[in-house]
Amino acid sequence: MNFFIKAVSSYLYCGLSALKRRRSLVATVAVVGVYLAGCEQPTGGSPFPNEDRPNVVTTSTILTDWTAQVGGEEIDLVGILSPGEDPHIYEPVPADSRAFEEADLVFYNGYNLEPGLIRMMNASAPNARQMAVGEVVPPLQLEQEGQTVPDPHVWGDVENAIVMVQTIRDELSSLSPNEQATFTANADQLIAELEQLHVWIQQQIDTIPPNQRQLVTTHDAFQYYANAYGLTVAGTLIGISTEEQPSAQTIQQLVETIRGFGVPAIFAETTINPQLIRTVAEEAGVELASQELYSDSIGAPGSDGETYVRMMVANTTAIVENLGGSVEEFGE
Repeated sequence: MNFFIKAVSSYLYCGLSALKRRRSLVATVAVVGVYLAGCEQPTGGSPFPNEDRPNVVTTSTILTDWTAQVGGEEIDLVGILSPGEDPHIYEPVPADSRAFEEADLVFYNGYNLEPGLIRMMNASAPNARQMAVGEVVPPLQLEQEGQTVPDPHVWGDVENAIVMVQTIRDELSSLSPNEQATFTANADQLIAELEQLHVWIQQQIDTIPPNQRQLVTTHDAFQYYANAYGLTVAGTLIGISTEEQPSAQTIQQLVETIRGFGVPAIFAETTINPQLIRTVAEEAGVELASQELYSDSIGAPGSDGETYVRMMVANTTAIVENLGGSVEEFGE
């Protein structure tokens, strides 16, 4: 048990250090972004350089991806988070407040995915239309700290993603009625790809031997994915929010669960320190998949998860191949 206590302490130290580095980087990038957007004006300049288009703000990288594809060049879009940043623990910076203040429309996930940004939005964007895109989907209910709360990771089921894209289309059309035809055409193109993706994911999952369709990840972000495509979430290191910190007892219980299910591999996630889940894999005697899963954010430009569609393809490929199935290339 002392081993696990040391592992938890090390994890917390590394996690907090990494978080401080991320916050420093976020602040720097935000200031630079505002400076450039203002055409070499001071950092207090507007984050929206074009006065002829509506100002739209998004609070997650997934929403930014969809909104950029649907809105195209007909909107000015500011995505608060950069790829790889965790909306659960993100702490807003002053540039974020300025973006909210000037927004005509804010798309946020809701179900408390991004608590810091929701608080700032409510304080700084009283004149903007605020749309909780994720809350158009009836949520799964999960236990967190003894309470039942809605699971915010609704995009894990691609059919939910389609409903969310339709909501983005409709809200943009209400904001700019003259561009409705453009928004509709862009959304139709994206939705067609999502429909293909939904079918493809199921076909790949079906190749996993039934007794190996058990998913173990760092935090509880894959319930919608598992429910939609026939997997079981056998266990997670922490709950639905990455703010939680696992105890040594939780780690030991997860090790025993993994041994009991006999899963061939477990998975780390791109936005969370992998140290403890690596320890769990070693203690349980199972493989830690080399490919980390994208959970709360898409990947950086040029990565295999740089869009929502590519993120879901990358995740499915990693899950299927590590749990004993076979994958056909998406789009063939």
